Amino acid sequence: MTRSIARGALLLVLATLLAALCGAVDPDSGPFLWEDRLRGDAIVLLGEVHDNPVQQRLRLEVLRRAFEAGWRPAIAMEQFDREQQVDIERARMARPLDADYLIEEAAKKHGKSINGWNWEYYRPYVALALQYGVPLLAANLSRHDAQKIIELGYSAVFDDSMEHLLGLDRQRPSLLAAQENEIDLGHCHALPREQLPAMARAQVARDAVMAGVLREHAAQAVVLLAGDGHARQDIGVPTWFDPPTRARVFTVGFLERGDLAPPSAFDAVVSTDAVPRPDRCATLQRREKS
Repeated sequence: MTRSIARGALLLVLATLLAALCGAVDPDSGPFLWEDRLRGDAIVLLGEVHDNPVQQRLRLEVLRRAFEAGWRPAIAMEQFDREQQVDIERARMARPLDADYLIEEAAKKHGKSINGWNWEYYRPYVALALQYGVPLLAANLSRHDAQKIIELGYSAVFDDSMEHLLGLDRQRPSLLAAQENEIDLGHCHALPREQLPAMARAQVARDAVMAGVLREHAAQAVVLLAGDGHARQDIGVPTWFDPPTRARVFTVGFLERGDLAPPSAFDAVVSTDAVPRPDRCATLQRREKS
């Protein structure tokens, strides 16, 4: 009996360690074992499901612990478009510690909702950057520019030199095909197939732009806060880095159980329950039929 109990205890310990390494642990269990990767000159991509409050809390706690331990990365955010960098810098000069003011200033050109993001989730990251005096980077391609790329191609937004700098002048048919497949799956096969190549082109451009922002600050540590699709090692932002830069990359997927993104696409995974929400596939299918 004693041997059986000891074996059971050992198996429980091993299972707990494995779960912690993968991130699939109870949300209130404290630090994850992979958090020691958030140090030095690491380039860290922390994913998210945008409307999942548990994931937002866990990710914020991870980053706060890293800052408290002395890590000082630049914070790049999908929630700010690249054109808003000047607004961010102006707001920091005027009110260096006022996160609300910075968000309001960035919102002036883009509507009060600033692209529809829930800023209750993202304000704390802005405040963290201001508190510790690290760069806050606008990392995203705007919806306006993404739509132009869908309709007219990369040249509608980028000149030849910028296309080359971002790597968009290289032929990457397998990446585009993979993005088409992801968009098709994500839209529950409700979109006309002829729309998929152009939409994939816009998604690829977003990843290339985010990678470009990270490369500009790669002399120091940098962390990107973005959706899980952008954080994926196989098809996301890391595919746009050269080998030496990519060697410094560490990616974490914050996934809901049952997500389509494979855990193998990340270096670590934090799994949470899904947020109750309407049936997205049914909504998309009704919209396409109407």
